[in-house]
Amino acid sequence: MRLNQFIARATGLSRRAADYAVSEGRVTINGKSAQTGRAVTGSDTVQLDGTTLVLPTETLTIILNKPVGYVCSRAGQGSRTIYELLPPELHRLKPVGRLDKDSSGLLLLTDDGDLANELTHPRHAKEKIYEVALDRPLTPEDAARVEQGVKLEDGPSKLQVKNSSGKRFTVTMHEGRNRQIRRTFAALGYDVRKLHRIQFGHFTVNCVQAGTFTFVE
Repeated sequence: MRLNQFIARATGLSRRAADYAVSEGRVTINGKSAQTGRAVTGSDTVQLDGTTLVLPTETLTIILNKPVGYVCSRAGQGSRTIYELLPPELHRLKPVGRLDKDSSGLLLLTDDGDLANELTHPRHAKEKIYEVALDRPLTPEDAARVEQGVKLEDGPSKLQVKNSSGKRFTVTMHEGRNRQIRRTFAALGYDVRKLHRIQFGHFTVNCVQAGTFTFVE
């Protein structure tokens, strides 16, 4: 295993941050200063700032009901981050996909790389369901256009619109492009006032209150 991967799994740091820590001389392997790109084995002792790093023996996944106003990163750059909602021992977990600052709802965080890949790789096309509210009622003609595909700069966007009652409805999608739902409706002249994810694959946010999390068994 490459050193930056080992540090990332043991601490929750990104691989880039792990490489930076190595370049700063904060990492040792078997008591000697580590070099970027080094591979480590199970017999090596890796320390960061004098603390011995240990890989988790079991994977851990949580469901967080993210409130509006929080960003899905460690460095908020002036904004609150989702890690402020979690105890320090869970800061090593990484988001599976993202929700933008103005969106809320189901956010999975895990240290299980296989699960993250299963949920996010395009070939699996995992279903994601959102509650959406617009600034004005969605017309039947525009609902049909969304179903057929709206042209965006990164390709056509097809969404399933269900349970429509004017401004409010649910959207089902199988992609995960950046701000795709917001951009799709903006292309038709609408402003998304609420975007709340309620399901991702077989995971749901039911019974998880905003700003809290639950462990996935």
